[in-house]
Amino acid sequence: MPNSIKFTKMQGLGNDYVYINGFEENVADPVTLARRISDRHFGVGSDGLVMILPSLTADVRMRMFNADGSEAEMCGNAVRCVGKYARERGLASSDVVNVETRAGIKRVELLRQEKTIHAAMVDMGEPDLTPAHIPVLIQDGGETSSFVAWPVEIDGVIWSVTAVSMGNPHAVIFLPDIDGLDLCSIGPKFECHRLFPQRVNTEFVEVCDRHRVRMRVWERGAGETLACGTGACAVAVACRCNGLTENDIDVELRGGVLHIQWETSSNHVFMTGKATTVFDGVYYQEDE
Repeated sequence: MPNSIKFTKMQGLGNDYVYINGFEENVADPVTLARRISDRHFGVGSDGLVMILPSLTADVRMRMFNADGSEAEMCGNAVRCVGKYARERGLASSDVVNVETRAGIKRVELLRQEKTIHAAMVDMGEPDLTPAHIPVLIQDGGETSSFVAWPVEIDGVIWSVTAVSMGNPHAVIFLPDIDGLDLCSIGPKFECHRLFPQRVNTEFVEVCDRHRVRMRVWERGAGETLACGTGACAVAVACRCNGLTENDIDVELRGGVLHIQWETSSNHVFMTGKATTVFDGVYYQEDE
């Protein structure tokens, strides 16, 4: 009889992950499990795997693995779902859930609609524009305090790139039209560009007005996804750094809308968006 693992499928704006309760389930090899369970033909199907684990410093600890098995520092859409899961499954005792991540502890404030948790606002912390912290390898050995609107050449084309860390690395590019972009072609070239030694999540952004932008994202280790929470935060910061929007904007992704506010008094970025449970299930692991 194959080993079985109970799981919950959840999504934030279509950015879907398989969530496993590490208080009850034992996963010896999450890297291999992430690859298998994320497969949309032979597994459950998801953008990755999220382990919800005990924490010494917060209500719960989150480990997040991309569909290719690589472990990421943070995921904004996933952390909202972790907060919802922890509260509904009795792992947290209030509607404010502290989640330990590799990018620090995130405060998740759950939002209810007729007593049902349907969304969450997350304090995503301070953005980091320092190239060495993102990290970005400055071209030609130059030094700068930020990587804003820097020219980057790929296949003979010069792209203007702004790099931001929200606990994980992001490259933001502004375009007049994102719908016609061949993201499957250009996305991997940014992800694996020599400038980004830890690879990079890449956001392509169309500015609609001072309070609204549209975005497509190529996530490292996952490809194009319907939404990226840390990416939306990085976009809001990049927009402001380039003088394109105000500090308070709606980011329209293919899976829905995230509201992002960069609060200048605290230098913290706040993200508000939906968190949805899709189904519970049992995954049967078979030895290869």
